[in-house]
Parts: sequence; structure tokens; C-alpha cells
Amino acid sequence: MSLGIMTIKETILKYGKNEKNTGKTDVQIALLTNQINHLQLHFSQHKKDHCSRRGLLKMVSKRRKLLNYLKKKNISCYTKLIESLNLRR
Repeated sequence: MSLGIMTIKETILKYGKNEKNTGKTDVQIALLTNQINHLQLHFSQHKKDHCSRRGLLKMVSKRRKLLNYLKKKNISCYTKLIESLNLRR
């Protein structure tokens, strides 16, 4: 149930300035979005996996909190990120 190492590195390079900048809010939101999308594919096959569903809800909540923080701190970066990740907000 993991994303691939290459997918993670590509996401970090796309939203961070370098490969070691994993703490940036944009990078964290993008990585959470990738994990959420991956889990949604998992739930299309495994409908009764309630333990993983709880983890999914925690990820969605964390992403929402990070998006609220980014919206308060840097609205232009927030709007660019929402558009590039195709999120509804």
C-alpha cells in the first residue's frame, strides 16, 4: 500500500525547491493528496476495510488543517496549489 519511491521524489521536487525540502507545507499537502488518491483506489476493491478507512479520514483531516494554515499564511501559493492538485475548496 505504498506509493513508489520515485513518485514521492517527483512530488517533492515538483512542490519543494530541492529533494530535501520535505517539511514545506506545499510538499506535505501534495504527498497527502497522493496517498489519499492511492487509498481511494484501494477502497474501490476492498469496501469493508474499515481500519484503512480510519487512516484515510485522518489523512484528509490533516490535509484540511494544512490547507487552512497555508490559506492564512500565503493565499497566492494556496490558490496555485489548489489548482495544480485539482482540489475543491
